[in-house]
Amino acid sequence: MNIFRFAGDMTHLTSILILLLKIYATKSCAGISLKTQELYALVFLTRYLDLFTDYVSLYNSVMKIVFIASSLAIVWCMRRHPLVRRSYDKDLDTFRHQFVVLACFVLALVLNEKFTIQEVFWAFSIYLEAVAILPQLVLLQRSGNVDNLTGQYVLFLGAYRGLYIINWIYRYFTEDHFTRWISCVSGLVQTALYADFFYYYYISWKTNTKLKLPA
Repeated sequence: MNIFRFAGDMTHLTSILILLLKIYATKSCAGISLKTQELYALVFLTRYLDLFTDYVSLYNSVMKIVFIASSLAIVWCMRRHPLVRRSYDKDLDTFRHQFVVLACFVLALVLNEKFTIQEVFWAFSIYLEAVAILPQLVLLQRSGNVDNLTGQYVLFLGAYRGLYIINWIYRYFTEDHFTRWISCVSGLVQTALYADFFYYYYISWKTNTKLKLPA
């Protein structure tokens, strides 16, 4: 494992910790898309089907468990926690994510590296992760104002994907048989979706004003 992948993992973990901090400290999930969180939970559950069959390293197994457990915990809090769920605004979170799931699954059946159950679900998780942030970005645009913790959560999510792109470039030039083209293309698409958010986050930071996204 190279330093870019490790930095990406830590950035991803930081984004999740920021979101958990927001939920548990404020007992609120205002500004957070439940649909995005459900998509991420589905991403991790389908990507890590090999958790109990293919052992790579202790680090690898721990990170898989952490991502699965934390994503399910967030979904549970937003759906079931008596205080947190009251702050969820379903009127703003209206993105039809079921169509995204269906489209990604069909794409995984057609474009995969090997037509096996595990590889098809792996490809599905990669495609789904690339667009899982869409409900969150749509919600933020509709709400207008973005609180600091929510903004930092999305920022670290985007930074994680950016670091993973550097990781793939590094692996392409240092490994003889690096062929994860699905990850590379999907990662570029995912990073592009963050471009607008990054721009307004930078403007907010530069002018020292509250982050606002245009409707």
